[in-house]
Amino acid sequence: MLFNSADYIIFFITVLVLYYVLPHKLRWIMLLIASIIFYMAWEPALIILILFSSFVNYASARLIYKNRRNKRFRKGILILCMVINFGLLTFFKYLMFLSSLLLEIFGFFGVSLSIGDFNIILPMGISFYTFQAAAYTIDVYRGELKPVKNYLRFTLFITFFPQLVAGPIERAKNLLRQLFKRHSFDIDNIIFGVKFMALGYFKKVVIADRIAVAVDTIFNSPESFGGISFIAGALLFTVQIFCDFSGYSDIAIGTAKTLGINLMTNFDRPYFSRSIKEFWRRWHISLSGWFKDYVYIPLGGNRVSKPRWALNIFITFVLSGIWHGASLTFIVWGAFHGAFQIIGKIKDSVIGCFKLKFFVFEGTRKISGRRRRIIPIGIISEIISGIITFCLVVFAWIFFRANTLGDAFYIVSNLTSDLGRITDTQYLYETVLSWGLGFYPLLLVLGSIGILFVIEAVSYKENIVKLMDRLLFIIRFCFYFGLVFIILGIGVFDSGTEFIYFQF
Repeated sequence: MLFNSADYIIFFITVLVLYYVLPHKLRWIMLLIASIIFYMAWEPALIILILFSSFVNYASARLIYKNRRNKRFRKGILILCMVINFGLLTFFKYLMFLSSLLLEIFGFFGVSLSIGDFNIILPMGISFYTFQAAAYTIDVYRGELKPVKNYLRFTLFITFFPQLVAGPIERAKNLLRQLFKRHSFDIDNIIFGVKFMALGYFKKVVIADRIAVAVDTIFNSPESFGGISFIAGALLFTVQIFCDFSGYSDIAIGTAKTLGINLMTNFDRPYFSRSIKEFWRRWHISLSGWFKDYVYIPLGGNRVSKPRWALNIFITFVLSGIWHGASLTFIVWGAFHGAFQIIGKIKDSVIGCFKLKFFVFEGTRKISGRRRRIIPIGIISEIISGIITFCLVVFAWIFFRANTLGDAFYIVSNLTSDLGRITDTQYLYETVLSWGLGFYPLLLVLGSIGILFVIEAVSYKENIVKLMDRLLFIIRFCFYFGLVFIILGIGVFDSGTEFIYFQF
């Protein structure tokens, strides 16, 4: 069941009504049933995998807590639980990739190896609920959390439908207590949540799904295009993946808010970052936090020698790339981000050797006993740092989106192939038409991106919904009416496009 479908709207309204009509003690049961139905609408049989994963982590956490004084036993249980968790993830997500990689390695040494074809369905959201369940068990092992006594209550924590298939990857310390807390009917929560959902739908159906046509056309047939198309495709995908994923997060956060439940913020204006390090504090925050707490810090974090720190960073980001998919393109994408951070640290700046150094020129004249700075060097430096960071992020997205590593290198090597014709208006017009999007739909997209840019720019201190709530009613009305009008008027509803991160 997709968020951007009529089925979900009907489902959401039904759940919302039942939630506030039913007695408090029955609400969590209804949410559990609704969450199971939500997932089974996609592939009914695979609900068994989630229930099994939930049971393994539930039982492991209980055993670990019960035997918390037996260090060796509880460590063995934790290891067994993690082996099962990531063993299932490896089987369903990486088996075909590992088998093909094995064939290539043996083939390189001239050894012929025959491995049967695997026809395995990738369970939607398996990486998300696996990480959420694993974090819970690790927290219990660390003594930071007491285990849940009721298996069905724990299952609701894993399957809670708004964030089940694409996050945020919630921590038990935040979500568990909220799921069973008494939430009174609050019209302000419902209005706030619906506004947040509207913003998510604007990002998804107005921008991301319309851009997808051009992005898919360019990246699926790179040999048919030149540098102008590749640069445009990389920039469009940069917008698409943000609008697609943050749009999902907004809808999830808004849905949960209508039930009185607060999910964590997953995106915080990431493309306004001034360094790669800052970008990862703002992009997919729940995943970044997970890798920091359960991979980077256990490896030693920054409390080690510089070479070891560099290795820790590189391992963390390569694993992050692998988490995104079973392909060398994702591994290279993660390696790029790891390398960007290492270079930045070596040069005492996240931008590293790419960051331009500026010097402040101070006038010698005194005005009212003070020196006047001639050049606002700090602002200029931040702007340039932001531009460089954005360019690095866009460059890495090429490898993330490319179908194969060969396609990615082809695109990168031909980025300047036809830039000499950038002043040829007829060539530019024909190039734009070749993307399959159409000239006027492209103008609509660019206009929508402009609206989103303004929204992101003005919401630097708090989210746009809270910001709008402080303005006059007529301004709020015009903003949300316009948003809904744009969604219904030019939104893409006929394709039923899945969210990009559903595949992860």
